[in-house]
Amino acid sequence: MLKTVSERQNDYGQYVAYPAAPTRHFATKKAKAKGKGQSQTRVNLNTALVEDIISLEEVEEEMKSVMEALKDNFNKTVNIRTSPGSLDHITVVTADGKLALNQIGQISMKSPQLILVNMASFPECTAAAIKAIRESGMNLNPEVEGTLIRVPIPKVTREHREMLVKLAKQSTNKAKDSLRKVRSNAMSKLKKSKDKASEDTIRLIEKQISQMADDTVAELDRHLAVKTKELLG
Repeated sequence: MLKTVSERQNDYGQYVAYPAAPTRHFATKKAKAKGKGQSQTRVNLNTALVEDIISLEEVEEEMKSVMEALKDNFNKTVNIRTSPGSLDHITVVTADGKLALNQIGQISMKSPQLILVNMASFPECTAAAIKAIRESGMNLNPEVEGTLIRVPIPKVTREHREMLVKLAKQSTNKAKDSLRKVRSNAMSKLKKSKDKASEDTIRLIEKQISQMADDTVAELDRHLAVKTKELLG
């Protein structure tokens, strides 16, 4: 199949014929984005038929886990109003390794403007807990009274809202990194099973995995957009 185009630099309007297919390799990112979901054919393999090659259901579950982890992160740490639950999973580096703050301290709400973290059970971790809270990216400035950490809740300012949006974007990018690892691991497993199926089948499975990853990225971006709108009001 040939496609005919005009060379702009030729004053005589000379036409040159060339194969149309190769030009698809030089499509711009903008053109690809515009045509995405329209001209591309989606793959919908029967997972049962390829389960002896790779478990697409397991791959899908791993990708869903990435999505659920981001939702959980948004609900717990990226909120206009800071709550005790927001501090639960802040990672504290201790002599025994990395532990969640709620594993070593009792977290409670003193008032709408103040959260308390009682470190009486693990007093030796108090300094590490303060450091972790301060570096959590939640714009928190803890104060300490013995083994009691006082965490004043910041006022909801425009700057605070923009900081939370930045935090949401960072969390989304981390989720995308996790998703890339899931996709990469799936592709590696597939390569090891190439002797179990034809090249065409392997290519279809690769396309299915990439399609699943692309769909998950789109969902991650949708949740980020919704959260950004919520945060900025």
